[in-house]
Amino acid sequence: QVQLVESGGGLGQPGGSLRLSCAASGITFELYEMGWYRQAPGKQRDVVAAIRSDGSTNYADSVKGRFTISRDNAKNTVYLQMNSLKPDDTAVYYCHAERYYTYWGQGTQVIVSS
Repeated sequence: QVQLVESGGGLGQPGGSLRLSCAASGITFELYEMGWYRQAPGKQRDVVAAIRSDGSTNYADSVKGRFTISRDNAKNTVYLQMNSLKPDDTAVYYCHAERYYTYWGQGTQVIVSS
């Protein structure tokens, strides 16, 4: 059974930082492309960042230079370090795993507000 369990969401201050974690089980983690998506109220779910099995990364233009995705294959965990938070970063953040199949986590809420 595949599970992706996110943690680390919550309330962040504008200009502040949060770190999201996603612990994976039931997959050969190091072979999967891992990613973070987000969905704001009334909007579609969009990719935020992705990291491939070779460690290469991609970012949405809106988060480049502020967010960093990383993975620890020994811990089967992918991270999203979010710095210089903006109110527009408010969304539910979902962990995503893809190889031959696609898996999603349940999501973790991030609210950026003063």
